[in-house]
Formats: sequence, C-alpha cells, structure tokens
Amino acid sequence: MSNSSRPHDDAVVELLREDPALVDEYLAAALEDADKEGGRQALLAALRHVAEAQGMANVAERAGIPRESLYRALSPNGNPTIKTLLAVLDAAGLKLGVHRALPA
Repeated sequence: MSNSSRPHDDAVVELLREDPALVDEYLAAALEDADKEGGRQALLAALRHVAEAQGMANVAERAGIPRESLYRALSPNGNPTIKTLLAVLDAAGLKLGVHRALPA
C-alpha cells in the first residue's frame, strides 16, 4: 500500500513511533483544542494514537488497565475517568500540565 492510500490513523501512529518527540506537541495541540467542537473526540484519538505507537498492550499493562478497557476508554465514544486518563499518560511516560490561558 502506498503512503498516499494508507489510513490517516496508521500514518499518525507510524510518525509517533518513528519520532517519539512529536508526542508532546501532538497531545498539547489536542488538549488545546479539547473544548472546541469535536475536540474531545480528537483528544481521545490522539491518546489512542500515542498508546498504539507505544504498543496498546504495553501501555495497558503499565497503566494497570485491561487492554480491551483501554480501547473502549480511548474510543471516539469513550469517556475515561480522570484516574484512567492519568494512568494512561503515566504509562506513556507523560504528565498532564496546566498553564494560564491567554486572554481572548
């Protein structure tokens, strides 16, 4: 399959796998837009891409979450608890940060 015909999700996962330094910027951008229309689903997709790039089974094990539960939590209709979100971020080697929003 050529690069132009492969699914977007697969291409993103491959990029994140090849360059783990992109993960920070990718998730930061997804978090920045999480309150916009479709942003919540985009954030879940970004977290799923990161987990898939690192190996979903490995992330699930490190997070102490069954793999199937992790897939459900990070699905487009998922609604992970803060506990699950923090466990996944920690398992992926990430921490959630907060900064002051710029005035509109």
